Amino acid sequence: MQNPLRRPRGNSAPQRGQPVFDPNRDAERGRSRGNSDEGIMSQGVRGHFVAMVATFSSRVQYSASADIEQTGEFVGTVMFLYFAFGATQIANNVLPASEPSLDRLLYISLAFGFSLATTAWVFYRVSGGLFNPAVTLGLVLAGGLPWVRGLLLFVPQMLGGMVAAGLVSCMFPGPANIQTKLTSGTSIAQGHVIRYLSSP
Repeated sequence: MQNPLRRPRGNSAPQRGQPVFDPNRDAERGRSRGNSDEGIMSQGVRGHFVAMVATFSSRVQYSASADIEQTGEFVGTVMFLYFAFGATQIANNVLPASEPSLDRLLYISLAFGFSLATTAWVFYRVSGGLFNPAVTLGLVLAGGLPWVRGLLLFVPQMLGGMVAAGLVSCMFPGPANIQTKLTSGTSIAQGHVIRYLSSP
């Protein structure tokens, strides 16, 4: 059995100051043995080919991760708004929307809160769990999110909201009753102030 640490025959040790890997020397040695070291392509072309494949694979990996991120944001937005809109539809159908009710407001608020908490916990490792174009825009303006990534997340968020509203409209009886309305005696300006002060 041949010793794996022993130098093969005909392969002399490199001289002092001579590099261990010398392409010219190895190519000359291959030609002297009757073997062409170049094969189909030369060593320079082979190096360019390897670099091109590495660059392409890195770009493919980035685009795949971006697709997964957008898909996660879309699915998370659909799930979050589907459960929230469904609870709102049920609450507004049980009691007329014209009659203010603390129980109904508490039910809708808890439905939105639990739905957001659950979907954000599931998808925050995939896409960040933003689910809101306003939050995405705020992060972009604050510098916490690149413009390109914010734009790529904005589209699935809008599509997810429309799909969730369409599913609730198709699956629950009666007309869709999930819109926000001001109660009688509340002006539009007061509604804006209440909205700005009550939003986190």
